[in-house]
Amino acid sequence: MAFDSTSTYVATEALKQAVNAAVTLQRPLLIKGEPGTGKTLLAEELAASLGTRLITWHIKSSTKAAQGLYEYDAVSRLRDSQLGVEGVENVANYIKPGKLWEAFTADERVVLLIDEIDKADIEFPNDLLHELDRMAFHVYETGETVTARHRPIIVITSNNEKELPDAFLRRCFFHYIEFPDRATMQAIVDVHFPDIAPKLVGEALEVFFELREAPGLKKKPSTSELVDWLKLLMADELAREALYQRDPVKAIPPLAGALVKNEQDTQLLERLAFMLRRQGNQRR
Repeated sequence: MAFDSTSTYVATEALKQAVNAAVTLQRPLLIKGEPGTGKTLLAEELAASLGTRLITWHIKSSTKAAQGLYEYDAVSRLRDSQLGVEGVENVANYIKPGKLWEAFTADERVVLLIDEIDKADIEFPNDLLHELDRMAFHVYETGETVTARHRPIIVITSNNEKELPDAFLRRCFFHYIEFPDRATMQAIVDVHFPDIAPKLVGEALEVFFELREAPGLKKKPSTSELVDWLKLLMADELAREALYQRDPVKAIPPLAGALVKNEQDTQLLERLAFMLRRQGNQRR
């Protein structure tokens, strides 16, 4: 297997090598990068390129590692035993398989996405070490051992909200998705909007990268937000004209809500625009 760019996803050479290396080593692929750089989409495209199923485990702050294996509903079993429900003696009826169980017992090799692992408790990654290493786990309530029929391709994403344990990192192949340069971003836009006007792309990319370089910006606009902004510009003729005729000292572009996501950054851009106007007036 060799992962490559697809008709809907642009992968850099470094990302292709990382995916293929992780598959060759049979290790989880740990992906980091700015939000909106396509970390989650990578797993979706990898599954599509292999023609296999994607199993997604979205991690929350309350998620426990054991939930990925299975959950035993002892409360329901106790209630059913009091009500005399048939089948209560079979503990397997109260075992709910988790995402790892689902991936391990699939009839074919699947892609398992563990999304935003850094949202969970610091012990969460370490609690999965044994299962990810051995591709098996024990179900204590039934006495059975669940072993992977086919080793899944595991993609783990992180937004770097907290550091991951060294023991966990040693078992992963790591790749950081660098923010796309202008040429790569042009290729991404071409994939999403093959018929877009070159003039619109040129102007939009100019404004987009200027915004990202604005000093002190709390949240820089991401790739996914650029795609949203372009979609809006293509649908709004007045906004397109405003973009084409924009005043260089006006830092807020049309439909800026697709790019700028908080009031602090809006106020910062307005202050920068004010300073530019004042400098221009002083030179006259």
